Amino acid sequence: MGAARVLIVNADDLGLSEAVNAGIATAHERGIVTSASLMVRQGAAAAAAGYAATHPALAVGLHIDLGQWDYMEGEWTVAYQRCLPDDEAAAEAECRAQLDGFRRLLNRDPTHIDSHQHTHMSEPVATVADRLAAELGVPLRARGGIRYEGGFYGQTGKGEPFPDSIGVENLIRILSSMPPGWTELGCHPGLGMREESSYGREREVEVRALCDLRVREAIETEGIELRSFAQLG
Repeated sequence: MGAARVLIVNADDLGLSEAVNAGIATAHERGIVTSASLMVRQGAAAAAAGYAATHPALAVGLHIDLGQWDYMEGEWTVAYQRCLPDDEAAAEAECRAQLDGFRRLLNRDPTHIDSHQHTHMSEPVATVADRLAAELGVPLRARGGIRYEGGFYGQTGKGEPFPDSIGVENLIRILSSMPPGWTELGCHPGLGMREESSYGREREVEVRALCDLRVREAIETEGIELRSFAQLG
């Protein structure tokens, strides 16, 4: 992929809610977000697809959504589950159903694949997701030649606040330390969040950082090429 530094800024959770859709739209139109990943089974998925249809510069991938686990009072609890994560056949059936849902909503295939809470990083979902990505000929997060950068996130692994991580200063530090090649920067914008996510107020901070002019200037100063998953070719 050469010595150039190429950056894809991908927003997770598109379709989760109108608030998340609004944050992603703002960070795309006024900031540096180039791509997003759609949760087809969430309540604002149809509205997100409508937005994508009128904003073709935003590449849209499939955000596999098999469940959510929240860390509360010292232990992980299941918020919801769409299938048993250790059942490969059930996971494959659900992933393919979500791919079909994506195609119905957008009338095309996703430009990339990733997953909610990175469930595709563990087996058996890893095998299922890798198979889907290979069939579609699209990137799967943290696989192949695209490095994944997850350091722009405002909570610890146990859900504790980590505000410095989503500040402008840290985002610029991440950009300045990017190695040569392609990097995907993960983010989670949102505006006007209510109770739809345990990662709520942090999303608004992310929007401000992603839209900050100092970040855009840093990209230009560092000579980083800003692209989307649709521009991999």
